[in-house]
Amino acid sequence: MSVFADLVQQLADLLQPLFGASAAAAAIVLFTALARLLVHPLSRAAARGQKARAELQPKVAELRKKHGKNPEKLQKAVLELHAEEKVSPLSGCLPSLFQLPAFFLLYHLFSNTTIGGKANELLTHQLLAAPLGDRWTDALDDGGVFGGAGLVYVALFVVVAGVAAFNFRRTKRMMAANPAVPVGGGEPVPGMGAMSKVMPFMSFFTLFTVAVVPLAAALYVVTSTTWSAVERAVLYR
Repeated sequence: MSVFADLVQQLADLLQPLFGASAAAAAIVLFTALARLLVHPLSRAAARGQKARAELQPKVAELRKKHGKNPEKLQKAVLELHAEEKVSPLSGCLPSLFQLPAFFLLYHLFSNTTIGGKANELLTHQLLAAPLGDRWTDALDDGGVFGGAGLVYVALFVVVAGVAAFNFRRTKRMMAANPAVPVGGGEPVPGMGAMSKVMPFMSFFTLFTVAVVPLAAALYVVTSTTWSAVERAVLYR
């Protein structure tokens, strides 16, 4: 944790001539961009995997017709098909999983008053009028929605809502273009109906995350979510 705190502080010192009191916030955005660049090869692999899985859908449909009444045999056959075609069903999850450590590091870094037995100096940094260690509830207590800190959160919520709306429309289009293949006999895959209804709204859950975590972690989430929306629009076009 101390090493990570030193890294953020050093980045903030480098950016201080450009961003002044908001240098630490800029450092978090830069750190997020670097983290996203590191996992970009995984994102590209996930995009290739999704396209490959889409191409396998006719074969999967045949397996469902053949083993529709035997879920265990169906699952085994589908896994064997993916292995034969060298397509990983979990490749799409890897980019998100590899980003979780960075998020939790920032969360704990800006939630603790001491780091390595010393006062956490990063908590003295702000984004405009909002301390990086505070949460939305703190902003509401200090000036309300239209106070200095409150307006910072309003701006973040607007960005997240815009990205979520973009992802919502894009997910709806993708699901309409690639509907779930029914099991033999015309029956839908169990659970897919509910999943199809919920999935387009998943991006809006980010609003809740931004509201409950320290501002530094919220900045990471907003930057990463925006990056991901642009990246996926390019890779999955």
